Amino acid sequence: MLSVTYTASVFGIDSFTVTIECNASRSLPYFEIVGLPDLAVKESKQRIFNAVANSGLTLPDMEIIVNLAPADVRKEGSALDLGILAALFISSGMAPSDIKTDKMCFFGELSFTGDVRPVKGALNMALGAANSGFTDIFVPEKNLPEASAAAGDGVRIYGVASVLSLLSHLKGEGPIVPVTEPPATVKSDVRLVYGDFSQIKGQQRARRAVEIAAAGGHNILLVGPPGSGKSMIAKRIPTILPELTYAEAIETTKVHSVSGLLDPDRGIIGHRPFRAPHHSMSTAALVGGGKIPMPGEISLAHNGVLFLDEFPEFNKGAMEALRAPIEDSTVTITRAAGRVTFPSAFMMVCAMNPCKCGYYGSRRGHCTCSPGEVKNYLSKLSGPMLDRIDIQVEMPELDFAELSTAEPGECSEDIRRRVEAARALSRERFRAAGKRDYQLLSNAKMDTDDLRRFCALDEGCLKIMETSFKRMNLSARAYDRILRVARTIADIDYIASGGTCLEGIDAGGPICKKHVMEAVQMRSLDKYWKNN
Repeated sequence: MLSVTYTASVFGIDSFTVTIECNASRSLPYFEIVGLPDLAVKESKQRIFNAVANSGLTLPDMEIIVNLAPADVRKEGSALDLGILAALFISSGMAPSDIKTDKMCFFGELSFTGDVRPVKGALNMALGAANSGFTDIFVPEKNLPEASAAAGDGVRIYGVASVLSLLSHLKGEGPIVPVTEPPATVKSDVRLVYGDFSQIKGQQRARRAVEIAAAGGHNILLVGPPGSGKSMIAKRIPTILPELTYAEAIETTKVHSVSGLLDPDRGIIGHRPFRAPHHSMSTAALVGGGKIPMPGEISLAHNGVLFLDEFPEFNKGAMEALRAPIEDSTVTITRAAGRVTFPSAFMMVCAMNPCKCGYYGSRRGHCTCSPGEVKNYLSKLSGPMLDRIDIQVEMPELDFAELSTAEPGECSEDIRRRVEAARALSRERFRAAGKRDYQLLSNAKMDTDDLRRFCALDEGCLKIMETSFKRMNLSARAYDRILRVARTIADIDYIASGGTCLEGIDAGGPICKKHVMEAVQMRSLDKYWKNN
């Protein structure tokens, strides 16, 4: 008897439908899977037989041939177990043959005990199945918190705990209660994880720079001697970023789901990710890769923060590999298995010492590096890489008065309100310009047309930019990035001054001389790179 069921498989972060055709006939026991399965899929017959037997069930002696279509696409992973089992139940007569499976999709891994184990990419497969028109999606019970995000609009998500529960449902004896509505995103207080800005002593210039970076989504480089608070400030940046939108939360969760990094009890990610990889990591670990391409750290930081501490110590190849993803907000990996594109819209925060010993240019520490050693250390950061960092700010050592003060600094919540207000102004401009995904954009993502519309400069501002361009020997890219930062500074100042509500492309008011001058100063670390 022939039965047809459907499952899904993941490649990159996108899923595709796999049709399972199972033909069972009375004959000597035989089981074969065709349709370009990998080793994990081929081994599913052992998991299925043992799971069924240890559940107290007996499969009839039959010749079973399973075809996975499309046959020219390689099927990988153990998520196909549940779909194959469902097809086997129907074709063997253990489940009614008149079950309508054309709207059902099954995925999950079987254990020898008969339980259904969770799989990577459950959210991706559930969303892909729902978009393909399936209305009844069967997932491992432990994947239900994330997969239930695909519920709603007639789509039902069933959490399958075991072989017996699936068979009872198919026979109509013990229906599984489905989830019919997506769950609410659970917001978490990131301050409990990363701390609060009120804990930071001094460093007012750095605090201002970080606020500007967060408000515009700009990349930032913090340079200073050991103990000046670079890592402390960087780790608190998630506490001042706007909350994830639902679309951002789904996209972020999809990346973490295929990587197997989701907390099974939480489901959808409720806060912006913060990734801080060690400088010894490989290029593939940073940008993604492997025989079967998997997301790297830059994709795991999607919609969040990528913190690169000890930036010059990173592998040269890994550092330069960041250049294209920073510009494009995506990373494309090509392997023999295929071509995969992962999202990588992150805010890059870098921290570094000014030299190998850490005390070059310090007011108190004594630098033990020779001029050649300082030059070699700073030259690890190439010009094209520095061009892509919008804000470069120095963090000097704190003096005793700053360290000993008992008065707390401004808290993260107050800064966050200004950041969210500045982002709202930029979204209004993008909306007025007809940008389709305006809710997901920031000033750092303005293209050439946006710069012309939103960053118009008067004659005084143009003179400042001309002087800076010649004196600092800026590139065209650096020039554009200064304009983007100036736009963000103008938005923040507009909010601080209690400006009246403007709509359209004029939201936030014009860019003035002081905004351009501050933006120029935010990337003028001449004492380090120009002198070396």
